[in-house]
Amino acid sequence: MTLVLIIDDDQRLTEPMQYQLEALGYDVVVAHDGLLGLRLARSDKPDVLVLDIMLPGLDGWQVCQEVRQFSQVPIIMLTALGMEVDRIRGLELGADDYLTKPFSFGELAAHIKSILRRVQWDQSLLPDSQLTIGEVALNLAAHRAFKDGVELTLRNKEYELLSLLMQQAGKVLTREALFNQIWGTDWFGDTRSLDVHVRWLRQKIEDDASLPRYIQTVRNVGYRFATTEEVGA
Repeated sequence: MTLVLIIDDDQRLTEPMQYQLEALGYDVVVAHDGLLGLRLARSDKPDVLVLDIMLPGLDGWQVCQEVRQFSQVPIIMLTALGMEVDRIRGLELGADDYLTKPFSFGELAAHIKSILRRVQWDQSLLPDSQLTIGEVALNLAAHRAFKDGVELTLRNKEYELLSLLMQQAGKVLTREALFNQIWGTDWFGDTRSLDVHVRWLRQKIEDDASLPRYIQTVRNVGYRFATTEEVGA
């Protein structure tokens, strides 16, 4: 059964969240401070982590950063902070999604369902498969990426985006198609997240991010990944 770990110090929120998620068939564990939440993330190995930012002990930023040292569990951040800079900070620390308070339970359930669907898609990739274009290589079974033999440190969404583009190398993928595949059709956040992740990827795989050789922009349409012939073996 799918395990959801909720880390939030507001029991008025966590109690109905736990009740309603369990009614949908999820197992739910709750922590009301960051230190306990971090320990549970290590020991219980949840399938989804719902993480508030304002926490006693360790705050949500710190918990997110620590979790990313040992786990790629999907993280949905809950925050009363609506500023774009805060959403981007969460993404930079490794969060996969966010909800701004106040939110409805229906929104939370939709986000959890969407993020689990994306994880299932990623795990459906063929095992023991290796994909290499130029100096960029993916080990799809191990969920690892390399540039010129050096392993890259990628956020979940960065890896998903790179994997999708490389598997469709040479084809133009529209912004809508990329966004729906990586973030899901029921995403409620900022659509500019796609451009942010493309920029981050270029900084990691391109020799010169301002003159991209691998991830090419197709103006007013979307993006494409260069073929082996285009970049050389």
